[in-house]
Amino acid sequence: MAFDDEIIITDEEKDSLYSMPLGILPLETKALRPARLVKNARLETMVELFSNAETGSGQLAIQDLPREFNWEDPKHPDLRMISKLGHLNSYDVFSMRLTLRALEIDLTDIDALKLSEAKTQELATYMRSFTHPLILQIFGDDEASNINSFDDIIGLFRNPNKGDALDRLKQMAKKLGLQVTQVPTFLEDYGDIFLALSYYRQCLDQIEPIISEFLEGLTELRKSYQFKDDLALLTMTKQIEAILNEGTAGLTGRFEAFDRASSDMWKDISADRFRKVEKLIRSSHETNGGVLCALWVKMNVWATAFPNAHAGSPNRRVELLQSEMKQGIEKISILEKNAPKLSELN
Repeated sequence: MAFDDEIIITDEEKDSLYSMPLGILPLETKALRPARLVKNARLETMVELFSNAETGSGQLAIQDLPREFNWEDPKHPDLRMISKLGHLNSYDVFSMRLTLRALEIDLTDIDALKLSEAKTQELATYMRSFTHPLILQIFGDDEASNINSFDDIIGLFRNPNKGDALDRLKQMAKKLGLQVTQVPTFLEDYGDIFLALSYYRQCLDQIEPIISEFLEGLTELRKSYQFKDDLALLTMTKQIEAILNEGTAGLTGRFEAFDRASSDMWKDISADRFRKVEKLIRSSHETNGGVLCALWVKMNVWATAFPNAHAGSPNRRVELLQSEMKQGIEKISILEKNAPKLSELN
């Protein structure tokens, strides 16, 4: 995607949890359009003006933008917009949709808040667990085996070629209070919420092995000769461990609850039941995105510094724990404390 043939939004940026290209926003300051909002190692939001292998990352605090760009007006519209976005806990496209809609910020290209085509294809395996009950109910096993993407599902519902499938489709439409021709649009909403859930689940699957290695490393550090009697280190590492476990358990619990709700929904489908499931899943986007963003950033910091179990001395590991890993990690607990209640699914 490009703006005036100047700004290119890459697939990596579209699929990111922890960065947002400012080029998608209607900014007045053209010099800001190539920049990004990013979460640093301490989970603070920074404006990244440039980033490359030679010079590294050039970051600026949001409050320093007026000085950098000579904004005399303390209420400059770009500053107000970026400041509001700076409070977000995640920059994944699903959280961003909710936030930009709430802030009434219009984008010039709606594709800016869609996952890349490559990522969507990656998530097909995750999506099957949500789409399989639907296809079985309407079309049976024969058609279910031919489904490779959600677009295939929409195509089936737009052109059902079997009499019994059309009859079942009419029955489902009646339960939903829809015309048969409205069902594909309903399914697009269904697909979007479960695409979001598939994205978050994949993020967790990718980061869990790194979390496990990190926690094993903490255990070894506590046993090391230099630090086995260091009570302050013991306390710090136990706190970090508890927060990471809280975050991963919270995510897993929500995903399992959503799986159950989705499966149960098709056993007795109704418009009210679907909207209830949809509302709670959407309301969890910011929690899921925020927790995953924090986990992703923290684990990336650690994995970059210590790419394997033998990299780095115990002293160097303790230094990084104190200087970067513990800073801001409490945000995970805050997000979990304020997460939507799973009891609302019942």
